[in-house]
Amino acid sequence: MHWADVIAKDIAEKAEHPLIATGISPTGIIHVGSLREAITGESIRSAVEGLGKDVRLIYLIDSFDPLRKRYDFLPSEFEKYVGMPISRIPCPCGKHRNYAHHFVQPFLDAVDSLGVHCEIIWTSDLYKEGKFAEAIDMTFKKRKEIIDILHEVSGKEADPNYAPYNPLCEKCGRYTKPIFDSYSFPYVEYDCPCGHHGKADIRKDDGKLTWRLEWPAKWKIFGTSAEPFGKDHAAAGGSYDTGKRFAKEIFGIEPPFPIPYEFVQLKGVGQMHKSLGCSVTGLDAIRMTPPEVLNYLFLRVQPSRAIDYDSGLGNLDMADEYDRMEKAFFTKEYTEVEENSVRAYEIAQHNHVPKQMPVQVSCRHLCNVVQIADTFEDQMNVLSRTVDISKATEEDMKRIKKRCECIQYWLKAFAPDQVKFSISQTIPAGVELKMNDKAFLQSLVARMNDCNWDPETISNIISECGKASPIGLKNAYKVIYNLIIGKSAGPRLGTFLASMDKQFVINRFNQAAYN
Repeated sequence: MHWADVIAKDIAEKAEHPLIATGISPTGIIHVGSLREAITGESIRSAVEGLGKDVRLIYLIDSFDPLRKRYDFLPSEFEKYVGMPISRIPCPCGKHRNYAHHFVQPFLDAVDSLGVHCEIIWTSDLYKEGKFAEAIDMTFKKRKEIIDILHEVSGKEADPNYAPYNPLCEKCGRYTKPIFDSYSFPYVEYDCPCGHHGKADIRKDDGKLTWRLEWPAKWKIFGTSAEPFGKDHAAAGGSYDTGKRFAKEIFGIEPPFPIPYEFVQLKGVGQMHKSLGCSVTGLDAIRMTPPEVLNYLFLRVQPSRAIDYDSGLGNLDMADEYDRMEKAFFTKEYTEVEENSVRAYEIAQHNHVPKQMPVQVSCRHLCNVVQIADTFEDQMNVLSRTVDISKATEEDMKRIKKRCECIQYWLKAFAPDQVKFSISQTIPAGVELKMNDKAFLQSLVARMNDCNWDPETISNIISECGKASPIGLKNAYKVIYNLIIGKSAGPRLGTFLASMDKQFVINRFNQAAYN
C-alpha cells in the first residue's frame, strides 16, 4: 500500500472532518525542496478525500516572521529592516504588497498549476484578527510550565527570562521582549532597545508568539489533523517534540499526526540557474518540469527518504519514468516492485485520473521539437511528422503544450550543452568535406529520395550507407550532424531527421555533395 494511503486511512479513522496543514516562511528565495511539503500535503488530502471524507488542506504563510538578516540577494538598504515582520517590509521590486508577498506569491501561483487544492492563510492576518489572543494569554499564564517543558524536552538549561511572546515596538517596528510582570489581559508592556517604552495588545498584531509556541497554537486554532514538516523539526528535542507537550499541557489539545520528510538534495550539472547564478528554486522546478511529473517525483518515495533533484538530464529521465508508469497504469502490466510507483502516478493526479490513456509525447523528443520550431503551432507541425497526434484530445494538447513550455524553460536555464542545438539555415561555416564524405552523401540522397520519411527507415538507410562507405558509420553520423547543426553529435538521428522537412534535409545533403 502506498504511504499516502496508509496515512490517509489513519487520519480518516480519527477525524470526521480532517484538516491537513502545510506552510512556508517566505523570508527569501524559495528552494525547490519547499515543494515537497505542499505536494505531500495535497497527496494526503486527495487520498483522504478518496475515502469519502470532507477534508481541507490549508497553506499557512508565516508572513509575520522577522527578517533575521540581510541576505546577499537584497539591496544594502534592507539592512534597516532586519528584525521587522516581513509583512511590514517593502517589496524589493516594488510590484507586490510587501516583502513576504514578493517572495511567496509567484510560488503560490505556480503551486496552483500542480493541482494543489489548498486555502491560503497569511499568519499576519491571523494576528491582526486576534485569532492568537487566547493562545498568547495561555502562554503568559503558564510561562513557568513552558520553561520547564523546554528544559525537559531539549535538555538545555532552563531560562527564567524566556519570552513565549514578543511585542512589536511601535516606534522602531522590531520585535522586542515583554515586561512579564506588567501583563494584564490583553496588554503587556515592553522596553525596546531603541529606547521606547510601550504597550502591546495581544488581540491585535502588536506582537507574535515564538515559533515553538506559535506552531502548536496554530494546531489549536485550526484543529489540525495532520501536518508534513521537515526532518529538522522532527529531531529529538526539536520543535515537534516540544510542540506535542505544549499542545497537551498548555493548550489542552491533541497534536496532529506527524509526517516528517527528508530534504531535497540538488545534484547534476544543471543544479545552478545559469542566468541568475543561484541554485534551483521551487519556481524553477515548476517552470521546467511538467506538473504531473513533478507531483510524481515527490510521491514515488517515502517522505522519510531523501530526494535527489537533478535539474540536468535527470529532468528528462524522471519524465520518462512517469510516462512508463502511466502506461503501466492503463495497461495494468507492471511488476510487484512497480506497484507503488504506479499508485504514485495515480495519486499524482489528485483524484483526476484521465479516463483513457493520454497521447504520450516524451519530453526527450520534445527537447528536439522545440529547438526545431519556435511557436506551438509550428512545433505541432514538426511533431506530427513523427508522432500521431490526430486523436489527441483537448486535454492531451494542453499537456503537450505545457511540456513544450517546460522544456523551453529548461533549455534556457538548466539543460547541459550536449542537448542544445540550432538548425543551420545554410551549411555551417567551417564544414569541410572530403571526396569520400561527398560520395557517402550522394548515396544517401539516392536512397532517401523515394523512401518513407519515418525514423526507422531513415536510420536503416544511414546505417546501410555508412557501413558501405569508406568513411564508416561513426564518421557518417558526424558528417550529417555537422551539416545540419554544426556539431559532431546531436539527437538520435533517425527521429531527428524525420522531424524535419524531407526536402530541406535532401537539399542540404545535395548542396554539400555537389559543391
